[in-house]
Amino acid sequence: MIRSKQRIQQSSSVKSHSIAKRECAPNKLYMKNKFYITTSIVYTNGYPHIGYALELIQADVLARYHRSLGDDTWFLTGTDEHGSSVAKAAKEKDLEPLVFVDDVVAKVKELTKVLNISNNDFIRTTDSKRHWPAVEKIWRALVAKGDLYKKDYEGLYCVGHEAFIKKSELVDGLCPLHKTEPEVVKEQNWFFKLTNYKSEIRKRIESGEFEILPHTKKNELLNLLDDAEDVSFSRPASTLTWGIPVPDDASQTIYVWADALTNYISALGWADDSKEFKKYWPANVHLVGKDILRFHAMIWPAMLLSAGIELPKAIYVHGFINANGEKMSKTTGNVVDPFQVVAKYGVDVLRYFLLREIPSDEDGDFSEEKLKDRYNGDLANALGNLVQRVATLIETKLGGEFKYGEDLMNTSIACTINEVGQKYHLAVSGFKLHEALKSIWFLGAFSDIYMNDMQPWKKEGDEFLNIIIPSVVLIHNIAWLLQPFMPDTALKIKNIFGLPDSKEIPEGYVFKIAKGPGLFPRLEK
Repeated sequence: MIRSKQRIQQSSSVKSHSIAKRECAPNKLYMKNKFYITTSIVYTNGYPHIGYALELIQADVLARYHRSLGDDTWFLTGTDEHGSSVAKAAKEKDLEPLVFVDDVVAKVKELTKVLNISNNDFIRTTDSKRHWPAVEKIWRALVAKGDLYKKDYEGLYCVGHEAFIKKSELVDGLCPLHKTEPEVVKEQNWFFKLTNYKSEIRKRIESGEFEILPHTKKNELLNLLDDAEDVSFSRPASTLTWGIPVPDDASQTIYVWADALTNYISALGWADDSKEFKKYWPANVHLVGKDILRFHAMIWPAMLLSAGIELPKAIYVHGFINANGEKMSKTTGNVVDPFQVVAKYGVDVLRYFLLREIPSDEDGDFSEEKLKDRYNGDLANALGNLVQRVATLIETKLGGEFKYGEDLMNTSIACTINEVGQKYHLAVSGFKLHEALKSIWFLGAFSDIYMNDMQPWKKEGDEFLNIIIPSVVLIHNIAWLLQPFMPDTALKIKNIFGLPDSKEIPEGYVFKIAKGPGLFPRLEK
């Protein structure tokens, strides 16, 4: 066995850890639950860019993570297909709106496949059988509650936002996000009494019953709530020609947000009081971009309160991916094509870069140079080298096969695995996916230091086995924790070492090495 006085030396990135036997803190017991997560739905005025790829990947990590815990998980994404911007984009291409959005929807679905997204369902707002009945039902519920009224209105309308915007929000007369001048609109609309629910929404947010992460966005939303007014829920059918007609008022079309937000319950069959709705609602997480937080944290909960529907548990808010210091936007044309990046570097490379380089709850920058640096430093030199190094040693010293014994596992390394796992779980549950990945790479760096310290290449027989078993257990845990983030890479590591399907390694389990090409060959600059 490893002598208790031997220690792993400290490095610049990994703290010193004793490999002497010690007691581990007990793992907390996890109760299996249902987990319903949604992305925002892609607005179909153009093909999706890498900013939406980030949201899909983040949601996929959360869904895969909860499945790994044994939770009954349902993951929804989809497309938002009505509104002025869509009609305008279709007209510019001389296409009927439905033909235009069908093409964009096909591209969005292709993106979910290319990015290895594990969504269970895909909802379209043009789906007259699944979506429209729920929109009409919730509209009538708001009417029955007395929360809809008709009035003349004049205001500034941003086509990019599909929303009215206050003059105080403009920068040099332009929408700060879309860099376009809003239209002056005067028309008669149906309005929703959002102001009836401001105090209740505030109470739910402040108590944590309706959680907003990160907390900076919670404070921002509470400040916005102070100035919230009743909101337009329809536009004249002569102006908004592409959308769902207002029930019992053919002169009006339901405003895009009143339509789109309902997708989270329409997909579950709320209109028919389905068993899926009863099983999965309320949503555990709505994952959205920061530009649409107010719609999800003010308008949507107010609609639900009015209709007597339980509120979602949480809203997670991600930042923007910037290019040249500005948000990527289909409206401004400042975009990066995720299909091209995946074709060039591979899906797990893109997933890793976006999840590690871009803080989950902040803005970040995309560039190929940064991606190459992450690839060579984190993937090729660190993870790929560790896997190849250990697999080669086992092939050389043990003929590629050995049997696991718990008595050969060092207690201190088991404790380190346990401690890192706890940090990982806390990071994921706090929507800090970049921190969760950092903890996995800590375990990889720890593994390297252990190998360098113990020098198994100089050992033979049982002495070698006593050193290499903890190395393989570390790699097994790295692969296990990596599954939600880089599923293909985790599977490759599993296949290289013949790792078990379970997180716990059974006593007497036989590892069989099937070493192939390196996981991440270095990129030449």
